Order: sequence, then C-alpha cells, then structure tokens
Amino acid sequence: MERHTTTQVPLTRIQKLIGKRMLASKQSKPCFYLERKADVTELLARRHKISKALKVKVTSNTFLIRSLALAAHEYPLAIGRLDSDGTGPGPETTVTIPKAVNVGFAVNSPQGLTVPVIRHADQKTLAEIAAEERMLTRKARSNKLTLTELEGETIALSNLGAYGIDAFFGIVPLPTSTILSVGTPIRTIVPQDGQLVVRKMMSLSLAVDHRVLNGVYAAKFLRLVAEQLQDPTHLI
Repeated sequence: MERHTTTQVPLTRIQKLIGKRMLASKQSKPCFYLERKADVTELLARRHKISKALKVKVTSNTFLIRSLALAAHEYPLAIGRLDSDGTGPGPETTVTIPKAVNVGFAVNSPQGLTVPVIRHADQKTLAEIAAEERMLTRKARSNKLTLTELEGETIALSNLGAYGIDAFFGIVPLPTSTILSVGTPIRTIVPQDGQLVVRKMMSLSLAVDHRVLNGVYAAKFLRLVAEQLQDPTHLI
C-alpha cells in the first residue's frame, strides 16, 4: 500500500515578517490599480552606451528607480501616508508627505525577499543611483545589509521582468501608499507615423492606497513615469 507523506518547510524570520506586513497591508489599505505600457526601445538600445559613458553599470532598474523618484518629486502624494493628526487615538485623519523620496526596490536573495532602500533618490544622478543599486543588491544577496539600508522606504518598486513575467500587481508595503510593478519588455507591433513598427513595450502596473491618491492623480503620476522612460534623456 502506497503511503502518502508530507513535507513541512519552516518559515524563515524574514518570511514571517514579510507575511505579517503584507497581510496587514491587504487588510487595511483600500487599493486600486492602474496599468499602462511604456516604449523602452530607445532606453534599452542606449543602456550600454550610457553605462560606458557614466563608467558604471546602468540596469533597467536604475532607470526605473530614477524615473519613479523624479515622478514622486513632481507628484508628492505618491509618497504620502495616512496618519493621525495627533489629537487622539482615533483613525487616521491626515496625509503626511515625507521630505525624502526613498525608493525601496525588491531583491531576491538566499534568505528571501529583501527590500534595500535608496534614500533621497530624487536628488541623485543616474550614475549615483546605479552605483548604490549595485552595492545594495550585492549586500542583499550576501546577507550584509544594515538596518539603516532597509529602513525609511517611502515608495516601492518591484521588477520581475528578468523572470519573464509580462505584468503583475505588487502589494503596497507598509507604511507606503504606492508600489510600481514592472514586467519584461515585449516586442510589440504598434502604429507610428502611419506605419506599423516593432517596439519594445514594458508593462507598468501601479497599486495605490485610494485614501491617499485618487485615480486622476495616480494616472498623471504613472504617465510621467512612462514618458520619462520613453525618452531616457530625461533621466541622464
């Protein structure tokens, strides 16, 4: 008689913490979702040339972090969070907008998902972001991130393009109100100047807390992110 067995895999400390925070976010944040495509043909074609000119490896994530940060600088509610006004223990009654645009970006590491943070990303050049992204990613994968490098996130980025994912919506992490989720660039036939041409289109999916941002505001924010990616001169 065949015996059926099960295997139990204990959760790591990081998995428990992430699970607790994601559950709290889903239970407390009334989110809505927006999606659009960005033409990243020029960006990808120029990436290696830009890396050579800046003398640092510039990844797709580098451009995404800078674009997200610059857009958040123009649309500050994207980094807002709901808080109490301090008059009592009651529910949140005010939106607090942090002074710093700190972009947390998801990194797959041996110990699980980690989210290092690039602080004041809107004030840093593309080269500075590239160097810091590279350093933080290396430290995340060797389990050497400090607590400071994991704290202070005011907006989030999750990119699964390298894994062949077309599009997805991430969960808005506490205490932020916005996360941009990015898929792999797909060769797509699109009309251009009266002709059909093949362009590389990247899916940009935005999840936001509806208590902090409304639909039109979030749409304008996402449009700016896409426009900057479509013309990388905005990001250099």
